Amino acid sequence: MPHEWSRRPAETGPLRAELQLWPYRSLPKRGFAGFVGGTAALIALPLLVMLGTPVMWVLLPFLAAAVAAIWWALARSYRDAEVLERLEIDPSRIRLTRCERGRPDRVWEANPFWVELQLHEGDRPVPGYLTLRGAGREVELGAFLPEEERRALAEELQRLLARLGRQ
Repeated sequence: MPHEWSRRPAETGPLRAELQLWPYRSLPKRGFAGFVGGTAALIALPLLVMLGTPVMWVLLPFLAAAVAAIWWALARSYRDAEVLERLEIDPSRIRLTRCERGRPDRVWEANPFWVELQLHEGDRPVPGYLTLRGAGREVELGAFLPEEERRALAEELQRLLARLGRQ
């Protein structure tokens, strides 16, 4: 799951919770190395037939460039997806921090009593677009999550915000 409660909301007492969200990775780091290595091995197979011929030296730079391009594209994909959203909830404030590689952290804070959670349908960047509105701003939450997870997260957060309103 690309989200985790690092501090679960307690059933009784003051409500304090922390949620961390990150993009889903279908290819873990270990799989990344295996995929690039396997691709290099498969691309090298035709070179075995050409071993010792001048054709091998003509093909070698193109095959090496193909492996390098695959490595670069996957590494770029990993760098671009280094995003972490941290949602901290307590009775006095709700705070969303978005950390992205190479950018300063973006922080949004509001009083949880006035925060409105909305799951948008229709003309939005993704189906089931999840936003928090408060303190004069509307911020997206977990746009990189699959639709089902955004919907489940919206239900969980709606329950938490309702509990905060009763405290």
